[in-house]
Amino acid sequence: PKTDVVFLKVHKSASSTVMNILFRFGETHNLTFAFPLGGGYQLYYPRHFLARFVQGFSPQSPRRFNILCHHMRFLRPEVQKVVPSSAIYFSILRNPVQLMESSFVYYKGASAFSRVRSLEEFLSQPYHYYNPASGDRHYARNLMTFDFGFNPDGEVSPERVQLMLKAIEASFDLLLISEYFDESMVLLKEVLCWDLDSVVSFPLNSRDSSTKSPLPDSVVEKLKAWNRLDWEIYTHFNRTFWERIERDIGRERMRREVEALRQRQAELARTCLQGTGSVAPKDIKDSSLRPLQHGGARILGYNLKQGLDRELERTCRRLVTPELQYSSLLYKKQFPPQPP
Repeated sequence: PKTDVVFLKVHKSASSTVMNILFRFGETHNLTFAFPLGGGYQLYYPRHFLARFVQGFSPQSPRRFNILCHHMRFLRPEVQKVVPSSAIYFSILRNPVQLMESSFVYYKGASAFSRVRSLEEFLSQPYHYYNPASGDRHYARNLMTFDFGFNPDGEVSPERVQLMLKAIEASFDLLLISEYFDESMVLLKEVLCWDLDSVVSFPLNSRDSSTKSPLPDSVVEKLKAWNRLDWEIYTHFNRTFWERIERDIGRERMRREVEALRQRQAELARTCLQGTGSVAPKDIKDSSLRPLQHGGARILGYNLKQGLDRELERTCRRLVTPELQYSSLLYKKQFPPQPP
């Protein structure tokens, strides 16, 4: 199994679920994480990543970490300073239309969104609300482009787009697609030589459907145009994702693998969870399993069954522990507080 991994955690793209997979694998195999200084949750995002943002890194004796997966704005030369050269780089993408709809609800407080009631209102005259100079502009335009380190307000010439896609391809071994999450996990398992249980998961940081609304076609087209750089990234890597599956796994084997993954997840859900799945935040009984609520979104969580034996309880709890709580737990393990 590969143990050195860089995951670019793109916002609102099922990346909290992927992070849970990496946290569990790292914990099980006693790997080290490149944590933000002081145990925060973001590597000084939205600034470009620098090696010195990592707890325990020093230029004099550069220490290499196994897993880098907290929110950052990608800058490869700096990332290379904190992970071994053998590390596998991957990220996950999402259709920019759904991504922006999700971002609008989640980051409602962002300057570009704070004065509008709906996405349609914003798109009717975006430059009335959007300021390219504001520090949180990236939440409102080409968010993936920004997370990959590029300018979200860059021009959209064919040459520029090609350069950007080539740069991403040169840095990343694998780009997954959140709409095909199970297929993505099978592909990830193959590339990392991990077993099935290492990539099972329950969806984390997902929204209650009551805050989701379908978008009219006219809005969809405007969203694509407004997020044109993201759209170019997404369509290109959605195509290469399927080409890779054809080449490395084949459709038939992929179908069997996905089936096995879903069966295992269903089995774990029956074993671990009360009821059939996720519940509203107010219904989560154990406060340590309550995810952070943000913006206008209602983020769902889980209740564990009572009376599980110790080993099983631990396995189940890890699967449903929200990102911030899990990150804090692992940070304290890696950097134990010094006794006074």
